[in-house]
Amino acid sequence: MKQSLQIKMGQSLAMTPQLQQAIKLLQLSTLELQTEIQTALESNPMLEMQDDEGSEPREADLANESRETREANREAETAAAEQKQSASETELVGENTQGADDVLPEDLPVDSAWDDIYDSAVPASSGTAGSDGESRDFTEFHNAGVASIQDHLNEQIRFAPLSERDQEIAETIIDAVDNNGYLIDDVDVLLDGLNRDITDVDQMYVLDEFETVLHLVQHLDPPGCAARDASECMGIQLSQLPESELRTLAMGIVKDHLDLLAAHDFARLRRLFKINDEVLQEAITLIRSLNPRPGRQLVNDHDQYIVPDVFVKKIKGVWRVELNPDIAPKLGINALYAGMVKRADKSDDNNFMRNHLQEARWFIKSLQSRNETLLRVATAIVERQRSFLEYGDEAMKPLVLRDIAEQLSLHESTISRVTTHKYIHTPRGIFEFKYFFSSHVSTANGGECSATAIRAMIKKFIAAEDCTKPLSDSKIASTLVEEGIQVARRTVAKYRESMAIPPSNERKRLN
Repeated sequence: MKQSLQIKMGQSLAMTPQLQQAIKLLQLSTLELQTEIQTALESNPMLEMQDDEGSEPREADLANESRETREANREAETAAAEQKQSASETELVGENTQGADDVLPEDLPVDSAWDDIYDSAVPASSGTAGSDGESRDFTEFHNAGVASIQDHLNEQIRFAPLSERDQEIAETIIDAVDNNGYLIDDVDVLLDGLNRDITDVDQMYVLDEFETVLHLVQHLDPPGCAARDASECMGIQLSQLPESELRTLAMGIVKDHLDLLAAHDFARLRRLFKINDEVLQEAITLIRSLNPRPGRQLVNDHDQYIVPDVFVKKIKGVWRVELNPDIAPKLGINALYAGMVKRADKSDDNNFMRNHLQEARWFIKSLQSRNETLLRVATAIVERQRSFLEYGDEAMKPLVLRDIAEQLSLHESTISRVTTHKYIHTPRGIFEFKYFFSSHVSTANGGECSATAIRAMIKKFIAAEDCTKPLSDSKIASTLVEEGIQVARRTVAKYRESMAIPPSNERKRLN
């Protein structure tokens, strides 16, 4: 093939730094955005937080001043500083040392002209300040800190009359307890670690000594910690209850027949213990009052504190959508530093300040774009799902990303970024944006019903069922078909499993 040069014309999307930054901010969660803003404030001297009072001078005002006026002002400030130095040398040193060790980052490349028009003190969030009017740290994130289960158990062991050897064994056991309260290592492994520094003669007594200390740890608060399985854990808790025939029956079930109870094989339990339904139900109620994971009383490491991005309120019969004013601060340009930038000066210092000023403007604009897009998408979702806000899950409408994208003339990928890890606060609770998007199922009259509404209906049917004769997936599917919703049994099973609802045989109760 002969090589040749050809000229072709075409169009392609150029990912400028501004566009890359806007896309990055758009997909950040609330907490990630706060971290990004804090990083920008620390690395860019041109960015600053703006007061609500608006007392800070605007950069445009300084830009309109003549160079002579600014130089005169700086000379006056220098003279005042010298006078202050002679009056109080110590105070001046204290003020000048503040921030003296700050190190500014390297210059970043820019691809925009200096003459771009921008506003300096533009809030990064369109919301208003909190109703209390107090200044809040935007990076503040409250998380309930709790002591570890090891700290809790060791604190009790310190007050027990134990020898140094027993204290060592107790600490070894406690260190092997996981957050659920169970031993994560086998007893043999723990014994091997304890036997390294003792003689063979002493090893004869180690097992009995270990079991004695283990029994002590298992009866600390909360009882059942350091158990080797659920049967032992619940048995320990039952042993601390007053002695009775019911407790003895419950002990027998959890010790030898916990698998039958988990499988809801009540008929076999009745035959084994020769009891009737009433007595068995009392024993089961007692067992269910126990805590199979006692460590979770102290450690709850999977609670997540959600900061909503948007608030939805009904005011005078109209649903209003507002951005959360606390998710981001009001950012602006530092007017003093911006006023020092000289248009024709090509020095390194001036270029440094000019580049950072441009970056600050891009960052503020990207934040504005993020908030505007977030508010538009949230408003569109609320308009589509007004029935849900009024009547609940069963009134949820089918909705896909394409519907919102076409309504707002945005790309589906943009809607996907906006709805990921973003949360909306409604009178019915806090939901992720994606919660309002669901597939649809056809109805008998040719309409559509959302998957979320079907899940809500399945949950309602199961909540109202007879616990002695729970509804099967086929029965639930038949009930939905009777109400005009065409859904198969396997679809009902899929929705039920997605809600962590067990099958009918596991939901069966004695009464």
